[in-house]
Amino acid sequence: MWNYSEKVKEHFFTPKNAKAVEQANAIGDVGSISCGDALRLSLKVDPDTDVIEDAGFQTFGCGSAIASSSALTEMIIGRTIDQALQISNKDIADYLDGLPPEKMHCSVMGMEALHAAVAQYRGEEIAEEHEEGELICKCFAIDDAMIKRVVAQNQLSSLEEVINYTKAGGACAACHEKIEWVLEECLGEPLQETSKVVKPVVAASTIVARIRIIEQTLDEIRPQLQADGGNVQLSDVEDDMVFLSLSGACSGCGLSAATLAMIEQKISEALGETITVYPTGAPSLV
Repeated sequence: MWNYSEKVKEHFFTPKNAKAVEQANAIGDVGSISCGDALRLSLKVDPDTDVIEDAGFQTFGCGSAIASSSALTEMIIGRTIDQALQISNKDIADYLDGLPPEKMHCSVMGMEALHAAVAQYRGEEIAEEHEEGELICKCFAIDDAMIKRVVAQNQLSSLEEVINYTKAGGACAACHEKIEWVLEECLGEPLQETSKVVKPVVAASTIVARIRIIEQTLDEIRPQLQADGGNVQLSDVEDDMVFLSLSGACSGCGLSAATLAMIEQKISEALGETITVYPTGAPSLV
């Protein structure tokens, strides 16, 4: 388990601006559910002043991803576009009183979503596909431009740090050498030999497999909930914690605790490990 600050816990369990902004005129999408993290940031910007009047997020990801997204929206509301763009991923982490090193990529995801939303607002083209030779990490679709940008902004100097901040190389490890080439280009010098042996942060296939098993289990449970006018959706998976959103008749039902206990048992059996289920009101992308 990671050591989270009280502020991270606050923004995770009671996230701010967890919504799709009505009449949004700037939307930024980053990540992918298949990779384990996805974020949509929606903004309502005053076209006359470029002031961000409202901001909201929808995410599928870990607790740090939700907390980082929540913090970002609080930081940018009331600022102009140019002022918001001055916010770095380190600023987001500092606002939360720090993030575990292995979770810094969540703050980077928020920053990338902000830049994507601003680009859409300004009508700038965002490349949908990577040009030949630019894609570094196929597992998480990370290109050399993003790695260079994050290295420069955070003064990274090792392969492990790049993995923690971008997730690149955190799955199959096949791209570690390519990441080192990019890092050496940024630093202007060869890396020390010790940086070449890094344990991947987490296997993408493991994340995807766990999510699929949980979703399959919920699919088996869902019909009986729907028969009583209720429903359940997966909101987040974080280590041995599974966060679910109850809706319809299940939301606020006096038997919701028993329902969650039943779901917890079913998911634990399906995964072959003990997990804990928590209810959450944060919207997800699924």
